[in-house]
Amino acid sequence: MLTVCSFLPAVTQMLYDMGLEDHIHGVTFECPEIALKEKQPVVRCIFEGKNYTSLEIDAFFSASKNQGKKLYYVDEELLSEIAPDVIFTQDMCDVCQIDMACTSAAVAKLEKQPALISISPASLSDVFDNALTIAKALGKEEVAYQYLAKLYDRLDLVVDALRASKAMPKRVLLMEWLAPIFNCGHWIPDQIAYAGGVDMLSNPSGDSTVTSWNKILKYDPEIMVIAPCGFTIERTLEEMHLLTKKEGWRDIKAVREGKVFVADFDLFTQSSASTLTSGIELLAHLFHPDVLSISEQLSKKFHHFEKSRSNIETTS
Repeated sequence: MLTVCSFLPAVTQMLYDMGLEDHIHGVTFECPEIALKEKQPVVRCIFEGKNYTSLEIDAFFSASKNQGKKLYYVDEELLSEIAPDVIFTQDMCDVCQIDMACTSAAVAKLEKQPALISISPASLSDVFDNALTIAKALGKEEVAYQYLAKLYDRLDLVVDALRASKAMPKRVLLMEWLAPIFNCGHWIPDQIAYAGGVDMLSNPSGDSTVTSWNKILKYDPEIMVIAPCGFTIERTLEEMHLLTKKEGWRDIKAVREGKVFVADFDLFTQSSASTLTSGIELLAHLFHPDVLSISEQLSKKFHHFEKSRSNIETTS
């Protein structure tokens, strides 16, 4: 059996989803909880265990990049012990995950050279194709087809329900970061489109970029989804004051109509095919609640921010 190290939480998730977790011997500190209970973390980060604010993280990354320093590092001794046949890494973002350059530097010191496979999707279709890439690398291509067929069936249910109801697309803004504000990019605009929305400030199949507050005020979204990369709901709620204190916040249509939602990052910025499909189902419910319902489990992945604020203000 081939031995694998997964340097990406999304790849680890897909390996588990496809029943291929026995191949995994090394993961990252950010991998899904089940993997961290069973596998050895090989990739660590200088942010690990810290609770920096959005502004501090952005400043730290900018300074590190200017100084040529890396945020992630490999436990080279452990990697040597594992002696993997395959390492899955990425070359898309050196803020969110360890990149190909860091991985290559660590691998160069190994006695046995593994196959390095970069999983760097730009679009939603790329993410689904990546499941095939992962399974093929392990000689398990048929498993991926079965996995993807179930996910496509779930997407069809969303699309068919929206079509049957003749739902009009909602004007949406999804934020990937709070300070500074970043729009959404890569596959997230595809998720929004599948769910019956459109984000005109997004960057489909490209990097998310800093977006000015004035541009957001002019865009005046009907629905806002706040899902900073790497942040849970609780973590994001700690920093929502960065938005609510901005001039014009209360004038935005989404705020006036109580359609501001905070969501867990893994449904959007963790690019496994299953989590992104769940993200689409959640968004479809938030955009068109009369058309699509969600499971109790999925309902725990978002927080109705403005509704909770209204309740507090009413009772105080």
